[in-house]
Amino acid sequence: MLNWDAFNEPDEQIAAPPMQAKQEVPQPLAIEAKPVAEAIDQVRYEPTGSAAFEAAQKALEQLDVAPGLEELEMGAERVQVDQKRMINCRADLNQLVPFKYEWAWTKYLDGCANHWMPQEINMTQDIALWRSSDGLSADERMIVKRNLGFFSTADSLVANNLVLSIYRLVTNPECRQYLLRQAFEEAIHTHAYQYCIESLGMDEGEIFNMYREIPAVAKKAAWALKYTQAIGNPQFQTGTTENDQELLQNLIAFYCVLEGLFFYCGFSQILSMGRRNKMTGVAEQFQYILRDESMHVNFGVDVINQVKHENPQLWTQEFQAKMTQMILEGLALEIEYSRDTMPRGVLGMNAQMMEEYLKFITNRRLTQIGLSEQFPGVGNPFPWMSEIMDLRKEKNFFETRVTEYQVGGALSWE
Repeated sequence: MLNWDAFNEPDEQIAAPPMQAKQEVPQPLAIEAKPVAEAIDQVRYEPTGSAAFEAAQKALEQLDVAPGLEELEMGAERVQVDQKRMINCRADLNQLVPFKYEWAWTKYLDGCANHWMPQEINMTQDIALWRSSDGLSADERMIVKRNLGFFSTADSLVANNLVLSIYRLVTNPECRQYLLRQAFEEAIHTHAYQYCIESLGMDEGEIFNMYREIPAVAKKAAWALKYTQAIGNPQFQTGTTENDQELLQNLIAFYCVLEGLFFYCGFSQILSMGRRNKMTGVAEQFQYILRDESMHVNFGVDVINQVKHENPQLWTQEFQAKMTQMILEGLALEIEYSRDTMPRGVLGMNAQMMEEYLKFITNRRLTQIGLSEQFPGVGNPFPWMSEIMDLRKEKNFFETRVTEYQVGGALSWE
């Protein structure tokens, strides 16, 4: 047993062991020694399953160290910033640094700092109001159900597109880092919709199947799926003008239309309820989701513009006209959806006002990626939406409002 008291005593107090007289060491008997290797051979362990291990070793001899674009070249030079590209990059994608796109890393850090979870939001008042026979009008109830029906599917579509297609084809590690964060946020959003549906005691089968059964919802979902079919094929690879344009088209469809336009009718309807002290828990969840989606759109726009900058041959006049038409198709679908969810004026808005608002958003999406406005002079009939998520300053949103968005803080609807 160790004695720490002795350890602390001065060296002179510790007596040295007495010297012993040198004694003769008896010599061992002369025995013929076998060679060491021979002795080891006699006791060598023969592992079970050695044939399987040999097969594994043989398989490693055939290992391809350059799978696809993500080459692993032993002894290669270290990755330089100039080697990095948004698509078709052949530098080692496993090296996060040095950063080429600092904005992507900043967005990733902002997303992490602004983490929230649905359970943090109190739904008590919403439950009481939803169960009350005279708490909400029939039109208001339809708005809540339609939007939960669309959004519960839409965020799943976005997440599937990110994980199964975009992540594989975007060949930049810092952008991939943000894509992973975005995919997690899409899961949180789907969780939030499910949390609202469950809390309010809605018919889950009815809500989650609206994208199959309600034409205005089904059309938007079908439109989005059309633009992910090609790049969702595991055999799809970029590297040709045609395929690179296919990827760029997908990015514009999902970031500028699905997340950048399809969400805004429903967001404004639900947030208008919150401003009127109705369904405040659902509205608070939607406000957090809207802020996440704002960052997603900003990231997507930056990626789109970077792809254009690095590959100017893709941005032909013909392709620009095609993208303009695609965005306008999305606008037409969202206008149809607004009329379906709001056949009469409600919550201080009507279908005509919503159409103007959607054209205002469409103009912004077009100009963000270098296309021409299609509705000059159109204004924003819902200025209070800019207070919640400043559309004119989306790029600076998290820099100026981040303190209001830390984990589940209380939100004001004034």
